[in-house]
Amino acid sequence: MKKIVITGGTGFVGRSICERLFEHDSSCRLVVPTRRLVNGRTLQHLPTVDLIECNVHDPKAMAALLDGADALVHLVAILHGSAEDFDRAHVQLPRHLAAACASAGVKRVVHVSALGVGLQAPSNYLRSKAAGEAVWQQALAAAGGALTILRPSVIFGAEDRFTNLFAKLQRVFPVMPLAGAGAQFQPVWVGDVAQAVVNSLARSVQPGPIIECAGPEVMTLQQIVQRVGSLAGCRRPVLPLPEAAGMLQAAAMGLLPGEPMMSRDNVLSMRVPNVASGQLPGLAALGITPQGIDILAAHFHPVDLRHR
Repeated sequence: MKKIVITGGTGFVGRSICERLFEHDSSCRLVVPTRRLVNGRTLQHLPTVDLIECNVHDPKAMAALLDGADALVHLVAILHGSAEDFDRAHVQLPRHLAAACASAGVKRVVHVSALGVGLQAPSNYLRSKAAGEAVWQQALAAAGGALTILRPSVIFGAEDRFTNLFAKLQRVFPVMPLAGAGAQFQPVWVGDVAQAVVNSLARSVQPGPIIECAGPEVMTLQQIVQRVGSLAGCRRPVLPLPEAAGMLQAAAMGLLPGEPMMSRDNVLSMRVPNVASGQLPGLAALGITPQGIDILAAHFHPVDLRHR
């Protein structure tokens, strides 16, 4: 491939994907649209990344950006917001991008979705993600294109907001009150998700239209928090909260300035196990042996608790 467009390429997962694509083929041009060029500073070390200021919701602008591209990797997603916000990001945006792909003649798309999606799921996040998958499936089927949908569990890595938040909180608080403590996840390393994108684009024959990206271990949220605390040298006792208390906690967090740590929609999403079904191809089908969460041990700096 000579040109790949990556929407959401400046984010945590997107940066890892750009790095893996560069390692795979340093001659391929990676085009990353962004609202503000300053967002792409962390990609400046990759000489083949072309950051372009662009509104990804503009079909004409994206059609021009996609002109001559061999593939689109779509990563844009949100975790918080109203039903309208989720619909705009997860349903309307794929619809606009599918139209842009059709206009530019791009017929190869890798779409990163999520485990647990469903049109009858309990949260706006999971329902809108399922609707977005359907948009891509219908559009690529009509265009005779090739679509790969990757469904990861919660993604962790050295720069994630997920494990780093729990490490930070445990360094501050003596006890961790936790909504959804029993919710199940199968954490997957960002490097494995990035490699799944690379391998999907590199293969002419796909193991399936939908691939589940999950780590080697099914863990409850409480177990994840405790493992992160141990790795960071600041493990605290966890106080599980019932869902009702979790909803109140999320509502209170939503009143704080900035992006909330948790929303009511997040709590509802945790009703659905975020684990691989085992009925669809997984990372092994792409030749990837997934890493466990303990790979973060080298990232965290243990705290000497004797001085606390």
